[in-house]
Amino acid sequence: MGEVRFYHLTERPLEQVLPVMLARSLERGWRVLVRGTDPARIETLSARLWSHGDASFLPHGTQADGQPERQPVWLCCDTENPNDANTLFLIDNAEAELEELAAMAMVAVLFDGLDEAAVARAREQWRLVSEAGLKAVYWAQDEGGAWVKKHETG
Repeated sequence: MGEVRFYHLTERPLEQVLPVMLARSLERGWRVLVRGTDPARIETLSARLWSHGDASFLPHGTQADGQPERQPVWLCCDTENPNDANTLFLIDNAEAELEELAAMAMVAVLFDGLDEAAVARAREQWRLVSEAGLKAVYWAQDEGGAWVKKHETG
């Protein structure tokens, strides 16, 4: 059982933060599932991952690409885990069952700090994760966009 990390986005948007986090996950040898709620947004993020840096790309796929088992990063809106990921990124208020959270090596809940509904949903997820006895870690961005650990449970 890993930990559930809550990332409160206030200084940099998801489009800037996600590629960096995914690159670090791949460096660690993790297989990643990115779960969202809007198929159009998933395709936009997929396009961003192909062009996020001049010298690199992030190998990934979506349902439009097929062959999820060959993809180290899979972006989707459903609750399947077709690439056998051990790391889960929840974006845009996507959800997961507690059993799935507990089975992952690491879960990252990324939420828009300027969206009151997203903040309220993250607080509710934090409560559920904490009550279930899972380790929860809260990260906030400082004024420069760097991550600062603010709170930890479990």
